[in-house]
Amino acid sequence: MHVSLTTWLITIAVILGLFVFDFFAHVRKPHAPTLRESGFWSAVFIAIAIVFGVIVFAIWGPTYGGEYFAGYITEKALSVDNLFVFVIIMATFAVPREFQQKVLTIGIVLALAMRGAFIAVGAAAINAYSWVFYLFGIFLIYTAIKLIRDHGEEPEAVSENRMVKIVRKFLPVHDEYDGDKLVTRIDGKKMITPMLLALIAIGFTDILFALDSIPAIYGLTSEPYLVFTANAFALMGLRQLFFLIGGLLERLVYLSYGLSVILAFIGVKLVLHALHENTLSWINGGEHVAVPEISTGLSLTVIVGVLVVTTVASLLKTRGEEDEPVKR
Repeated sequence: MHVSLTTWLITIAVILGLFVFDFFAHVRKPHAPTLRESGFWSAVFIAIAIVFGVIVFAIWGPTYGGEYFAGYITEKALSVDNLFVFVIIMATFAVPREFQQKVLTIGIVLALAMRGAFIAVGAAAINAYSWVFYLFGIFLIYTAIKLIRDHGEEPEAVSENRMVKIVRKFLPVHDEYDGDKLVTRIDGKKMITPMLLALIAIGFTDILFALDSIPAIYGLTSEPYLVFTANAFALMGLRQLFFLIGGLLERLVYLSYGLSVILAFIGVKLVLHALHENTLSWINGGEHVAVPEISTGLSLTVIVGVLVVTTVASLLKTRGEEDEPVKR
């Protein structure tokens, strides 16, 4: 897949332009979005992601188009799981509902920038060392097992986020909000607000999320352009999704199981690919191993199938329990 520098620059400019439009059109003026607003714009950003996938199909063919959609759906599913943590962050820092949009939008932009660095490092490592696929595959299988083992446990307290601790240690922090300002002035002294702490928590918590999402998508496509765009479009619209399905999150009790199956499946796919491309002397004498490789079509079918089954099973399990707290 050949992607010119011009195409890269245009794509990045369009993505940044969409974020800027979203900020000035909906976030700049603090307000609590309605379900109608959140639903409409969530649908718009999903439609944009689908249109981009169709463009990939048209220009680079069905193989790369299928890889993009498989990556986008996987990243979108993982981002929904991340919303659980975002809810906890908002509660931990008591972010007023009308200011949550700003925290989420800026945090997501920071997350995309950091993921861009992860994607570049991953691409360089894969190009230089084919055995990196072994590491990615084993790590994803380990993550899948851990996800099942930790199912139902509360995420680690966001207040213990290391970056937040560092900020509190070296910078003066005011305990009260000053509108949606990140920095305020108290008795002539500049102090950061809980708004900035929440933003830092969301931005840097995504580093942990990227540790499984980036290897996962590299298991579906080795094209950095598709990895980046799938991540960008999955993160885009995440703010609207946060407000749209906030109450539904508690009912997705089997989502972790579904994601663990997907991560394990991609992990096995990566290991099989690594064996097929093997260059390690202590495995089959450094020769390629004749193992079946999992096609993009099968990957897409498994991912969508698992997500549909776990979502339906979750909603059936919690049917009639909307007013009761549901453990994840």
